[in-house]
Amino acid sequence: MMSEHEASTALRFERVSKRFGAAVALRDFTLGVAAGWTFGLVGMNGAGKTTLIKCLLDFAEPDHGKIEIFGVGHRETRSRRRLSFLPERFNPPYYLRGKDFLAYMLRLQDVEYSAGEVERMLQALDLDPSALAKPVRAFSKGMTQKLGLAACLLSRKDLYVLDEPTSGLDPKARALLKGLLKHLRDQGRTIFFTSHALADVEELCDHMAVIHRGELRFAGTPGELRSEHGAATLEEAFLECIEKPGETATAATSTERAA
Repeated sequence: MMSEHEASTALRFERVSKRFGAAVALRDFTLGVAAGWTFGLVGMNGAGKTTLIKCLLDFAEPDHGKIEIFGVGHRETRSRRRLSFLPERFNPPYYLRGKDFLAYMLRLQDVEYSAGEVERMLQALDLDPSALAKPVRAFSKGMTQKLGLAACLLSRKDLYVLDEPTSGLDPKARALLKGLLKHLRDQGRTIFFTSHALADVEELCDHMAVIHRGELRFAGTPGELRSEHGAATLEEAFLECIEKPGETATAATSTERAA
């Protein structure tokens, strides 16, 4: 039977390590994310963000460590029933129409296709409903990203794992997406996303983590990161954090600290 602690934890990484040959992608990465948090994972290109997500989703096998999703081991298929995922490089089948893709993805999630709900979601993301009748190969990068976000958010899951969700979006679409994510947070959903846009992290996130060279460098609130480094902005604090000598952070955002 699942304990109360496990039920309140959306994601848990315990000493997760991963190598690709001689290259270290993750080193003893330990982090807890409480259910209901909006959580941002930040780091430079190649820091290990996408590798961590691949391990979480069982696309890659960690060399060591343990990962749980709502208290269930990540290798078990049922652990992923409560989450929806959008990859950084989202490439839907080019031959499908927008409607075909959404209908297929919702069917896989056992969610009924509602024309009204789909149209409202497209409007919320500033994607013209006429895109439903167009083949995906005719979409721009921004349109493709909006389609992927629509499929993900229409799935009505408890946890959304989004790898660079604002990639390719114009300023209006970015603002609209942030509004949607805030609404999901208010509903008690858990959002775990990676981003290079630290302003978005500060605006949206209850908690965040900094990963650098596969190691956890910081875990806490955006305000705590700024305070720790005496920085006026999150960007300055991030630079200070990754320039420090390598020291694995304590599990400062473990669910034991959840307010």
